[in-house]
Amino acid sequence: MKPTNATRAIPRSFITTIASMALVIAAPWAHAQASPDSGHPLTRAEVMHELEELEAAGYNPSLGDDGQYPSDIQEAERKVAAMHAAEKSALMQTQPDMQAMPTPMPMQ
Repeated sequence: MKPTNATRAIPRSFITTIASMALVIAAPWAHAQASPDSGHPLTRAEVMHELEELEAAGYNPSLGDDGQYPSDIQEAERKVAAMHAAEKSALMQTQPDMQAMPTPMPMQ
């Protein structure tokens, strides 16, 4: 018996449905993998704190696009990142290294 268009349409629609479901399932996962910070969305307070840090590092947002825009904010971001790295390093040096501490012997 020769297959008709009706019998061919069922597998095609099934494949289309499965492919659509796979896309719907994979899209959020792919977005989560691509985003650099998969934590929570930034709050207004966090954005304001970041802007204050950038201004303290020399960035002046009131200048607008004065021809130095990308380089001036990137330089401020580098300074803030270096400051955070130095703070983290200092914190790590003041806390005892947990791996260097002796392991307690089990009670027998």
